[in-house]
Amino acid sequence: MNFSKMKGLLANKRLMTLLTGVVAFVALTIAGLFIYETTKKSVTLNIDGDVLEVRTHADTVKEILEDLNIQYRSQDYLSPNIDTIVTDKMEVTFKTAQQVVLNIDGESKKVWTTKDTVAEFLQEQKISVKDQDELNVALDDPIKDGMDIQIYVAFPLVVNDGGTEAEYWTTSTTVADFLEQQGITLNELDKVEPGLDEVLSEGSQVTVTRVEKVIDVVEEEIDFAVVSKKDDSMAQGTEKVIQQGKKGKLQKKFEVIMENGVIVSKTLISEEVIEQPTDKIVAKGTKVEQTVYRGAETGEEFYVTATAYSPYCNGCSGYTATGLNIKDNPHMKVIAVDPKIIPLGTKVYVEGYGYAIAADTGGSIKGYKIDVMFPTTAEAYKWGVRKVKIKILK
Repeated sequence: MNFSKMKGLLANKRLMTLLTGVVAFVALTIAGLFIYETTKKSVTLNIDGDVLEVRTHADTVKEILEDLNIQYRSQDYLSPNIDTIVTDKMEVTFKTAQQVVLNIDGESKKVWTTKDTVAEFLQEQKISVKDQDELNVALDDPIKDGMDIQIYVAFPLVVNDGGTEAEYWTTSTTVADFLEQQGITLNELDKVEPGLDEVLSEGSQVTVTRVEKVIDVVEEEIDFAVVSKKDDSMAQGTEKVIQQGKKGKLQKKFEVIMENGVIVSKTLISEEVIEQPTDKIVAKGTKVEQTVYRGAETGEEFYVTATAYSPYCNGCSGYTATGLNIKDNPHMKVIAVDPKIIPLGTKVYVEGYGYAIAADTGGSIKGYKIDVMFPTTAEAYKWGVRKVKIKILK
């Protein structure tokens, strides 16, 4: 046999052996890979809302998270729990917890949560927010790490504003804050209780007293004076008004303080005469008519019982039976008589009284009785009752 030929056959045989080995190795590798892949379990992961499908040989949920380099904390949400055995077609939900600052009426604390919105977070914390409460974020705002949620809880209180009561809900801490929040303005003189710096709480009552200061101008009448002037051209006992009186005007200014519309003080600050009164001037006769009384010596004389009265006695009208105005002419010499004894209009002289005229009557003046008139009640009382001589003048 040719040596060269033999050598060629031997080389071909080694090549075939090598190729057979390579094919066998590849086949085993492929078979191993197939077996490895076909034995993996299919798992659906929801990571903070992102859905991920994975195939894994992990035995527990913990191993899945470790394979994905996801760090799990106790505050995070995980379902099923971390030690759960992985099964094919398992669904795993993981949600990263966020830390927020919850501040209620100034008291704050840090809270971990996996809720999506502020409303869900407050519900988780069993916190109910009323319409009157003050919240610094919207209920539908998404939760963010480090978020600051502030709640001021409203409470009811009663306000008496100028005498009118009403109930308010507020989150204000002081009286001043509350009044500003409600748009209740105070004028310069208004009073408020409790004070503006006082702290409010549920059940508090705020009283606003509305104070007004006004100037009240009042006009009053000034009575005129009655001035008497003697007139010797007029008969004694007669009068005549020569100038009518006119009342004047006095202007007074008062400082008036009112609380809730009610006057609590009134102080006189000035007064001024704006119109002077005009005196009433009355002329009074002083002339004695000698012709009447010269005949006194020739008249009839007799004794009578004399009482006295004044124009201001009880039941007196101010006018005599003959129509004389004795209130305007209180100094007239007038006597009341029984007309059957002394006719009305008769001129007489009364002992201790003087010359007079019979111009009046009286219910108790009967027979030989007369009633003499004095300007004042005191003078009438002083006269009393006495027996006097009377002369009938011709």
